[in-house]
Amino acid sequence: RSFAQSLLRFLGFIFLGAAVAQACGGVLVILMFKSYRYLLQESYLSLPGWLALATALILLPTGLLSLSISVKCSRNQQGTLMYLLLLLLCLEMSSAALTHSYSIETTSQLESTMGYLVHQHNWTCSQDPGSSAMDAMQRQLRCCGVHNYTDWLKASSSSSRRHPSCVPESCCKEKHSHCRGDLHHVEQLFQEGCLKKLEGLLCLAMLCMFWCCTVLSILEFLAGVSNGILMRHQPFHDLCIL
Repeated sequence: RSFAQSLLRFLGFIFLGAAVAQACGGVLVILMFKSYRYLLQESYLSLPGWLALATALILLPTGLLSLSISVKCSRNQQGTLMYLLLLLLCLEMSSAALTHSYSIETTSQLESTMGYLVHQHNWTCSQDPGSSAMDAMQRQLRCCGVHNYTDWLKASSSSSRRHPSCVPESCCKEKHSHCRGDLHHVEQLFQEGCLKKLEGLLCLAMLCMFWCCTVLSILEFLAGVSNGILMRHQPFHDLCIL
C-alpha cells in the first residue's frame, strides 16, 4: 500500500507537468497546421492538436486527485480518478492512432499540393494567396521549389512564362540582399527543396505527439493499478445503496 501511495504521488506530479507539455504541444500543432493551411486544406488534420488540449485539461484534475489520494484516501476521489484515467486512456490512444495515420496521409498530400502551387505561382502578383503562401514557406523554411530550385524551371517552361532563367526572390538567401532569383548565381539560392523540410517538420511533431501519448497511456495505466490497490485496502462496508 505504501508503494502504491508513493507511486501515485509521483505520477501526480508527472501528470501536472504533462498537462503543461500537452497544452504547449497541442497549441504548436494547431498553429503549424494553420500556418500551412494552403498545403493542408483538410481542417480535421489539426484534430490531434485539439485532442492534446482536451487531454491537458483532464490531466490537471487527474494530477491533483492523484496527489490528494496519495495523502488521504477518499472513496469518492478514488472513483472519480478511475473515471478520469479511463477517459484519458481513450483520448491518448485516439491521439496516438490519429497522429500515426495523419503523418502518412499528409506526406502523400504535400507533394501534389506543392507542385500545384509552383505551377500556379503568379509571377506578377505577389499578393495572390497561393503565390504568397509558397513564397512565405520558402522564406520560413529556407528552401526553394518542391524538391529543389529546378522545379521552378519546369513550371516556367510548361506554362510559357517568360522567366526561364530565374526563380522567385523568396528562394534567395538572406545574406544576399541584391539577389533577384537569377540562376546565373545559384550560390545565392537555397538548394534544398521545401517538401523534404516540411515533411521532416510535420513528421517530427507527429512523432513527438505519438510517443508522448504512448508513454502517458502507460503511466495512466500504472496510476489506475495503484489506485486499485488502495481501493482494495479500503473495501465497502455498507452496501445498502445497491
